[in-house]
Amino acid sequence: MKHWQHCLALGVLAATLPAHAIEFSQFQPAKSSLTFVSKQMNVPVEGKFNSFRSKLAFDPAKPAAAKAEFEIDLASIDAGSQDANDEVAGKAWFNTKAFPVAKFVSTSVKPLGNNRFEVAGKMTIKGKTLDLTAPVTLRQEGNSAAFEGSLVLKRADYAIGDGVWADFGTVANEIQIKFRLVASASPAAK
Repeated sequence: MKHWQHCLALGVLAATLPAHAIEFSQFQPAKSSLTFVSKQMNVPVEGKFNSFRSKLAFDPAKPAAAKAEFEIDLASIDAGSQDANDEVAGKAWFNTKAFPVAKFVSTSVKPLGNNRFEVAGKMTIKGKTLDLTAPVTLRQEGNSAAFEGSLVLKRADYAIGDGVWADFGTVANEIQIKFRLVASASPAAK
């Protein structure tokens, strides 16, 4: 009888352990989003970027080993109208002819508990690279995961909105960024 109980206990233990680690590394752009809210004369203006890509490797069991790169095609901005899109693509704002891509590269991932993480890294916009930290929440559903978060970016730090646009009374310095990056498990981990 004891042998049977021992085998049952081992079976239950084995069933509760993961069969293998899951690494989320297959970026799903159609399920992902990158939006922002700026304030123009204290009125919120919503927008989004339509083209971005990510390379990531994230195993929830080993967050410190995670790697992430994120590139945004700045000319893919939708700021609400074609005139606004043309203006922010210009030299005073993103200068997309000289700097077509903004890029974030992670340097560390720190677990905070309850599927929350702090991702630190380097953000490059208009040729200027600064440290950036973002809180991220992981929502795992089977073989896919959504990495969601928000942060405030100060446009003056990257010289976004030079000249007449440098006045924060017209366009606020703080831009609220919201992201949702979806990735599925790598084929080997499924």
